[in-house]
Amino acid sequence: MRNHNIVVVGASAGGVEALQRLFSQFPADLQASFFVVLHISPESPSILGSMIDKASPLTAKRAEDGERIQAGHIYVAPPDMHLLLKPGYIRLHRGPKENRHRPAIDPLFRSAAIAYRAQTVGVILTGYLDDGTSGLLAIKRCGGIAVVQDPEDADYPDMPRNAIAEVEVDYRLPLHKMGSVIRQIVEQPAALIDEVPQDIVIEAEIAEQTMSNIKDENKIGHLVPVSCPECGGPLWRIDADRVRRYRCHVGHGFTAKALLADQDAALEQALWAAMRTMEERANMALTMAKDEEARGRSRSGQAYREQATTSKAHAQVIRKLLVEGV
Repeated sequence: MRNHNIVVVGASAGGVEALQRLFSQFPADLQASFFVVLHISPESPSILGSMIDKASPLTAKRAEDGERIQAGHIYVAPPDMHLLLKPGYIRLHRGPKENRHRPAIDPLFRSAAIAYRAQTVGVILTGYLDDGTSGLLAIKRCGGIAVVQDPEDADYPDMPRNAIAEVEVDYRLPLHKMGSVIRQIVEQPAALIDEVPQDIVIEAEIAEQTMSNIKDENKIGHLVPVSCPECGGPLWRIDADRVRRYRCHVGHGFTAKALLADQDAALEQALWAAMRTMEERANMALTMAKDEEARGRSRSGQAYREQATTSKAHAQVIRKLLVEGV
């Protein structure tokens, strides 16, 4: 019997301090391996591993592709790379973004559930939206343990709250109690799970490759009249679990909340572009009106002035929408 010795941790906003506080609670001889995804921009310096290393008795470092997994180590996902687990080693993959992030939490959790099944402990900390919820559900479906920071204790409670809403979590804890509970879980034997649900395997395979695989999408979901905000391709709604999610055939994945947030960003960008175009059109029409009037073409000049007034009014309406956040 093997213990729960694979611990995957996901965090977003407020996560740096939360991760340092969590890993400061573990002894140096803890016989478990930890894997961390923090939402960071591709341009971020890769210093999270050294920051955690200073705060923890365990050895923390940036994960490397093909690296063998060792007990007593904390492996941190580098910027712009998904951190994935295989039996005995680490895989770094610059695959499609999930929930608008790379690295993302769900691919790590899903890969751990496939590779280590009931040995896996999933931990969700502070953050926005709901990345990690689907991956935590995959861990539970493969016999693993779900640990979530109490939303009341989190700087940004969205991620813990959404996980609790969709997953039957085993432990809901404030951060200062999480270390001792995880130590106890690590010492417990894990159940033997013979098979991983096929839909989890299919999704992991889709996320790890960059070629289209429409046949597999049809196995786990159905096509919906919504396009992928990352690549513009069609989206399939995933029917396999109760977390409402979508995936395109090249691998981009979204929960409904992440998709809505991406659409909000796209809408705002389109509105700013429309407002700029309307204001430029108004200025151009006014310039043409003056040119026409200077040539004695008052009727034509008046028509251009009316166009300028209309465009300016449209620009003001769009600006009001943007300022009010509608």
